Amino acid sequence: MNFCYSLIAQCAHTKSLTTLRALHCHVIKSGSSYLTSGGHKLIHGYIKCGSLDDARKLFDEMPNRHIVTWNSMISSHVSYGRSREALGLYGNMLVEGVLPDAYTFSAIFKAFAEMGVLSHGQRAHGLAVVLGLEVLDGFVASALVDMYAKFGRMRDAGLVFQRVSDKDVVLCTALIVGYSQHGFNGEALEVFEDMVDRGVKANEYTLASVLISCGNLGDLVTGQLIHGLVVKSGLESVVASQTSLLTMYSKCGMVEDSMKVFNHLAYASQVTWTSFIVGLVQNGREEVAVSIFREMMRCSMSPNPFTLSSILQACSSLAMLEVGEQVHAITLKTGVGGNKYVGAALINLYGKCGYVDKARCVFELGHEPNGMTFMSILLACKNAGLVEEGCKIFSSIRNNHSIELTKDHFACMIDLLGRSKRVEEAAKLIEEVRNPDVVLWRTLLNACWIHGEVEMAEKILRKINELAPGDGGTHVLLTNLYASAGKWNQVIEMKSTIRDLKLKKSPAMSWVDVDREVHTFMAGDFSHPRAHEIFNTLHDLVEKVKILGYNPDTRFVLQHLDDDEKKLSSLYYHSEKLAIAFALWKTGSRKTSIRIFKNLRVCGDCHSWIKFVSLLTGRDIIARDANRFHHFKGGICSCKDYW
Repeated sequence: MNFCYSLIAQCAHTKSLTTLRALHCHVIKSGSSYLTSGGHKLIHGYIKCGSLDDARKLFDEMPNRHIVTWNSMISSHVSYGRSREALGLYGNMLVEGVLPDAYTFSAIFKAFAEMGVLSHGQRAHGLAVVLGLEVLDGFVASALVDMYAKFGRMRDAGLVFQRVSDKDVVLCTALIVGYSQHGFNGEALEVFEDMVDRGVKANEYTLASVLISCGNLGDLVTGQLIHGLVVKSGLESVVASQTSLLTMYSKCGMVEDSMKVFNHLAYASQVTWTSFIVGLVQNGREEVAVSIFREMMRCSMSPNPFTLSSILQACSSLAMLEVGEQVHAITLKTGVGGNKYVGAALINLYGKCGYVDKARCVFELGHEPNGMTFMSILLACKNAGLVEEGCKIFSSIRNNHSIELTKDHFACMIDLLGRSKRVEEAAKLIEEVRNPDVVLWRTLLNACWIHGEVEMAEKILRKINELAPGDGGTHVLLTNLYASAGKWNQVIEMKSTIRDLKLKKSPAMSWVDVDREVHTFMAGDFSHPRAHEIFNTLHDLVEKVKILGYNPDTRFVLQHLDDDEKKLSSLYYHSEKLAIAFALWKTGSRKTSIRIFKNLRVCGDCHSWIKFVSLLTGRDIIARDANRFHHFKGGICSCKDYW
């Protein structure tokens, strides 16, 4: 008998299923009563070898089954993701009159959560109370808290937690994880503080969850204190801690600190890479995110849908269409092209680039469209100036009762109609929105500025003043509208109002990245070390594009200047023109793309000028402004002049 025990233990240790089956056959042929007295050992061996089917077959043949064997079968089925069978075993156990113990409950509560059967879990909870196991055993209490947390029943989880007198780290962590996952971040920190006060030592999962809560709350001070505790506990190299530290610093806007954490990692898992990339994108560091993604791919680390959707978002922000198409290919290769987050990100990318056909192809991949998907399609129509198509999409959303129209959908449609001179229709659309906010009215005001609709703009100003009297952007926009219409008295009045309200206007600024060095320009800026070369290049470009048909549009001179020459000088020295002139001078005969960023909207004159420059130089120029991105190539813009 002892010899059989030894052989079974050896098979379990080496996971030798074939040998174990042979031993089982030998026991049966020998007619030994071993199955009656030691069958549970064979079952344990089969479980260790990963063969639940062999274990179940033997279990069903056993005449007498001890609670230990029942528990082994139930817990192993839960561990292998076969919770439905585990629940069946639990039911059979009760029918046979075998009362569950603490180990049974600690396994079966997890199965109830995974199968989504709350009522069954509550009945089992009642039985645990009757048997006196609910709060007297830490394993049972922890499993109960975890089950209720997974059902989102945090009040029930908290009540179980409060009834336990001897709270250990497992129980505390179960509640902290639940609170963190369901947005009760303040409560998670309270439980952690109480845990520390009682001298309970946190483990890696406790610290990881508390760090996530600190990030969600933007509580950098507490997050840094817990980082110190992570280091002191020797858990800095643990994957859960690494990922949570990255997430915490990113959510607190401390990108440099998250980079330090990442750069000190000996090994980064897929989750860690993804967390870092997501944090970079959320903090506006898209270029770094793309660089990190490339490094991730070089390390042969497969991206998951969250990685891919985040990097596609970065490509959208940077107007990196070619990189986005490469990422699209990766989504198809890895089989996640149908993922709803990836699909929405792809539609958003192609929509912002004005490639409606490609956006539509992604839309028809087969995944169920949601509100964000339709939003991206509407955005694509807006960027490409496809008014009728946009109207059809908007109408289809209205008729789709499973998708709720949001203010974002209305804002996109109002912008689409307004830019196409259908201002009255856009105004009527706002009336359909319950409690329209400042964003919607300002979107319509922007359309009035484009088309010189002064009277309607003044009505909109009154609406906005009712909602947000000190909205600086509105006053500046109306000032620009008066200036472009030549109503200088009104301009003076508006500027006086802006001063009285102490509103601040952001100065127009443009950035260009040349040879990995970012250069910043402001309108009429003469401070750049290469100002002489920049202005020479700019004047040369202006004269050459005039020959091609460029005609300066002085409507975009937003200052009261009597002299026409002064008006032209003011127009020529806009920040985006200076940035492009510098990039062309610096890169010489290279045919690389030029990428500029502007904090405000590119004006109509600059838009026209850049088109001619792209035709003249044969260079692709990609401009990202506060409203959208423009891809200029061969004298044509991706927005099709729908700027």
